[in-house]
Amino acid sequence: MSEDLAMIEGEYLRDILHQPQVLENTLARLEASKPLQAVATRLNEGKFQRVVLTGMGSSFHALHPLNLELISQGFTALMVETSELVHYKNRFFDPKTLIIAVSQSGQSAEMVRLVQTNRKRCTVVAVTNTPDSSLAKHADVAVLTQAGNEFSVSCKTYVTALMALKWLGDVLCERDLRRTRQELKHACPATAAYLADWKDNVRTLAQLLKNIRHLFLVGRGASLATVGTGALIVKESDHFHAEGMSSAAFRHGPFEMLGGETFVFVFAGDTKTRALNERLLHDIHQQEGRAEIVDKRAALPCCRIVDHGPSVRQILEILPVEMVTLALALQAGREPGRFELASKVTTTE
Repeated sequence: MSEDLAMIEGEYLRDILHQPQVLENTLARLEASKPLQAVATRLNEGKFQRVVLTGMGSSFHALHPLNLELISQGFTALMVETSELVHYKNRFFDPKTLIIAVSQSGQSAEMVRLVQTNRKRCTVVAVTNTPDSSLAKHADVAVLTQAGNEFSVSCKTYVTALMALKWLGDVLCERDLRRTRQELKHACPATAAYLADWKDNVRTLAQLLKNIRHLFLVGRGASLATVGTGALIVKESDHFHAEGMSSAAFRHGPFEMLGGETFVFVFAGDTKTRALNERLLHDIHQQEGRAEIVDKRAALPCCRIVDHGPSVRQILEILPVEMVTLALALQAGREPGRFELASKVTTTE
């Protein structure tokens, strides 16, 4: 492994380091518009029987926290990949369905198909980084992120989508948006503080992940957003196979893969299931497996994230995974995040 960090200091790294600024930009532009408030009123008056949350890739995974929040408030909410929605679950397209569609480009093949399939039957709230996209133009309401242009792998667009979805959820649940904004303000400096040590974090992780062939990211609840997106960006960035799954699912089979070539990142998450995740970490170590926990109390600085509440935790959790993508690229001597076969916007179904 080369210690020369120059090979990883490309466009993808610049996008990662720009995340604090785009979070600040997005927060400054979020507003509870009258059309969005009207949708919230209809939801709380029982005009919608269900809320369908849809997207593809990291846009889909980012919906996990909102899905849990809506369910906790008594709404019937379900997550469906857009491709499955338009081809196999199109009976959901009726006036009693509220669709929340997330797409950074708003122009992916699946989102174009959604617009064509819906034909204004459902109310659609779009969360997108592209105001002039097909999705934004055809949605009843568009919540815009301010991530700017992105080179390849989702980083800026993912964290700003998480922020926008937290805001959207609190509008729909008719919460005090002043408190929401105050909580989300912590995301920008906390992200900047973590990324300030990116070089040390990458070097530490490059040593930690020596000789691994199998990488697992596991968590519960809202952290399913992190493990799903995390596994995706490792594959995209490094051509290295990784799997993201629930901590419970890891015990149902993959636990058998523990050994010198397997590494597991366990995301502690919130207090509801933190003890279960910590027990999994303990059990992995008992089997002499290789694992670290991502938490405010993590032993390694590269896995330690500050606690500013659940909304900020969801944003901060992805940062150690981004450092993993850089560390694996450093080990392999390749530029991370440069697509060779895929494209930034998937235009073919």
